[in-house]
Amino acid sequence: MGQHEGIGLAPGTVPGAVPGFDDPRYVRMPDPSLEAYAEEFLEAVDELPTLRPTVGCVIPAYNEAETIAGVLDSLLQQTRLPDAIHLVVNNTSDDSVEIASHYAGPHTRMTPTGEQSTVIYVHDIGKNPDKKVGALNYGYSLVEHMDYLLGVDGDTTPEPDAIQHLVDEIASDDRIGGISAIYSIDDSALDGLMAKFLIAGQRAQFSAFNMQNLLKGRNMAVLGGQFSIFSTQALRDVMRDSHQRTPWVSDSEVEDSLLSLQIKSAGYLTKISARARAHVGGMTTLRSLDAQQVKWNFGAIDLMWPGQRGDTKGQPFHPNLRLRWFEHLSMVVNMASRIMFLVLLIGALTIDAFVFQAWWLIPPLAAVWLNFRVAHSMEFANRRDYLFVLLVFPAELYMFIRMGHFVRAWLKFFSRQQTDNWAAQAKAERGKGVAWTYPFVALGVFFVGAWIAWQQVPIRTTSDLLELGWPILGVITVLQTVWMLIKASKRYRGFKA
Repeated sequence: MGQHEGIGLAPGTVPGAVPGFDDPRYVRMPDPSLEAYAEEFLEAVDELPTLRPTVGCVIPAYNEAETIAGVLDSLLQQTRLPDAIHLVVNNTSDDSVEIASHYAGPHTRMTPTGEQSTVIYVHDIGKNPDKKVGALNYGYSLVEHMDYLLGVDGDTTPEPDAIQHLVDEIASDDRIGGISAIYSIDDSALDGLMAKFLIAGQRAQFSAFNMQNLLKGRNMAVLGGQFSIFSTQALRDVMRDSHQRTPWVSDSEVEDSLLSLQIKSAGYLTKISARARAHVGGMTTLRSLDAQQVKWNFGAIDLMWPGQRGDTKGQPFHPNLRLRWFEHLSMVVNMASRIMFLVLLIGALTIDAFVFQAWWLIPPLAAVWLNFRVAHSMEFANRRDYLFVLLVFPAELYMFIRMGHFVRAWLKFFSRQQTDNWAAQAKAERGKGVAWTYPFVALGVFFVGAWIAWQQVPIRTTSDLLELGWPILGVITVLQTVWMLIKASKRYRGFKA
C-alpha cells in the first residue's frame, strides 16, 4: 500500500500493517509547497476585522450647566469610547446647551487598545412634556440601529474603565438585557455640615443596596438610569411585548424600574456590574432629598400595588419586586421598633419606672457592626463614611429621615393625589417647597399628643401599658437583631460596593 502525501510511516512499523491516521506511528511530514503561503496566510488572518459591538450613548439633560462638562469629559476619557454620544437637552432654562456645544463634533484619542473615535451631538428639543422620558426616547430613536444603548444622567461621572466593563459583560451573554454600574456619590467637594451628613447617608444607602444585589447572583431589580447599558434587541422585544412605541413610558414615576421589569418579563436578565463604577449626583439638602426619595418610593409602590393606576399595571409578584416588598416591610419594622422605644422610654421616665438593662446595648451594637461592614465594603470608603457609622447618632437620624420619606410616599399613594413628582423634585432642587417639613411636624405633633394623652391616663393604666409594651418591643427587637447579625455575618466574596 502506498504512502499518503505528506505523511510517512514511522520507523519500526510492521510492513503491510495499515494503522489509522490518528495512530501515533504516523509522522506528519511538512509539505514544502505550503510553506510559501504560510506568511501570506498569517497576514491575511491579522487583517480580518475584529467584531466590535457598537454603543450609542444617550444623555438626557435638564438644567445641567454645572455638571455637563464634567460628564462629557469623563466619557471622552474612557478606555472604550462610545461610538456616538447624543446629549438631549430638554426644558432647560440654563446654559447647558451653550456649554455642551463646545464639545460637539468628532473626538479621537489614543487608548490602551489603540486609537478610538467618537462624535458628540447636542440636541436641544426645547419644551418636552414627557421630560426625561421624552429625552430618553428621542435618544433611542438615534441609536436604535446600534447594538447597545448606554444611558447616562447629566450629573453622573463614570470611572475611566466603566464603559469597557459594561460592554465586555453584556456582550459575553446574549441573555443579558441590561447591566447597571455600581453607584456611589463623590463627596470630595462638599461644603456645609448638612450636605456632608446627607451625602454620607446616601453613600451608605447606595452601598447597602449595591452589595445586596451583588450577593444575589448580581441580579439587579432596577437598572438605574444614572449609568446603565441596554441591549437594543431587548428594548425592541419590550416594545413588542408591551405594545409600546417607545422603550420608556411617561405614566410611571420610576421609568427605569418599570423598564427593568419589562426587560425581565421579556425573558432577559437584568444585572449589576461586578466592576463598572459611576459617581452619581447626590442630594445636599433635606428638601431635595425628600422630593427624590418620595418620588422613588411612590413609583415603587405604584409598581408593587395590585391593580391598575393610570396605565401602569401593578405587578406585586414580579421577581424584580420581591426585594422592594422586603425593603418596605423592613422599614415598617424599623419604624415600629424606634417609635415604640421612644414612647415607652418617655412613658417609663414620667413615672420613674425606667430601669436600664445592659443587654439593651446588643441591638445598637449589632446595627453598628452591620453598618460598619457596609461602609468597609465601599470601594472608595473614607473617614466620613466610618464616622457616620461609629458615631451611631448620624445613622439613626438618617433612618428617621428615610422613615419620613416612606410615610409621605404611602400617604400620597393612598390619597390618590395626581401630582407631578418630577416637577416636585425639580422645584425642591431649586430650593422651593415645604413638603419636606411635613414628616418632622407630624412626628412632633404625634409625640406632643402622646404626651398629653399619657398625662390623662391613670398611673395603674400606664403601668399596665408599659408592662404590655416592653415585651412586645423585646420580641420585635430580638428578631431585628438576629436578622442584622445574619446579614453582618455574610461573606462579601470579594465584591466591593
